[in-house]
Amino acid sequence: MIGFKMRARAFVFIAAAFAFAPAAATAEDYPSRVVQLIVPFAAGGGVDTVGRIIAAKLSDALGKQVIVVNKPGAGSVIGVRDASHAKPDGYTLLMVVTGASLPPNTGYNLEKDFTPIGLIASVPIVIMSNPSVPVKSMADIVALAKKEPGKVTLGTPPSPTLNYFGAEQFKGMTGTDVLVVTYKGTGPLTNDLLGGHVMIAFNTLPPAIGNINAGKLRAIAVAAPQRLPAIPSVPTTAEAGFKDLSIVQYYGLVAPAGTPQPIIERLNKELRKILADKTVVDRIVADGGGPIASTPAEYGANIKENEAHWAALIKRLGLTVH
Repeated sequence: MIGFKMRARAFVFIAAAFAFAPAAATAEDYPSRVVQLIVPFAAGGGVDTVGRIIAAKLSDALGKQVIVVNKPGAGSVIGVRDASHAKPDGYTLLMVVTGASLPPNTGYNLEKDFTPIGLIASVPIVIMSNPSVPVKSMADIVALAKKEPGKVTLGTPPSPTLNYFGAEQFKGMTGTDVLVVTYKGTGPLTNDLLGGHVMIAFNTLPPAIGNINAGKLRAIAVAAPQRLPAIPSVPTTAEAGFKDLSIVQYYGLVAPAGTPQPIIERLNKELRKILADKTVVDRIVADGGGPIASTPAEYGANIKENEAHWAALIKRLGLTVH
């Protein structure tokens, strides 16, 4: 009887060891195959640009290819929702942008369904125009909108992007009748701004910086507390008389909830190294962003703070979140 009990206990011990073995092996051997980084916006936009920088550097650091998978739609909701359903094994990562959890029925909970890995950058919105539009300042935009109500078109990615909420905030705070036109991402928005199909854009800098420098687009104001080193002559919205119009997005990396902690720690370690790389820092700064390294906990706090801030603003303005 005693021998049977000892054998039974041994069996339970061995079974328990095997139960924990896959997770331990996964964390220890990670990665053993290709990792996909979901970017929930169209190719060519600001998030995509930064995502590809990070993917290339992570590929080098991890020794396995990290490929960018663009899943645009509904202002990032489709891509984020797909990522929330992915297996939590470290082989599906997600670029998150502030505002992703603001719609009421997304099918995911950003704080519960994902584990933060780390911040990447802060990226302010830049108000810009096609040079053919007779505006050179924020005051000019307001004056033109009041002179020609309903005729000034203002392009932005859709809700729930901060571009969209910022455009609606501008519309409300100035009492202007402008037509807000939404695009799948900042890449398509920039193309239409270049083509003159939309007059003004609440855009990010990465897809537009080359055309701004070439004089094909005009940067009017930066919706951030400080000017951008990439376009130092462009005033902030506060300098232009709109101190409450501050629209700063935060880009970061997350994984599906339940991803083994050793994998999260490995990815955070590599991400922090990448953001200390001068070539990466210079590239992000040149594209109008500010690199930010963080711990997973610090990024989690950033998500909570900023989503709450914009949710309160949306409620105060009475905006509809699609």
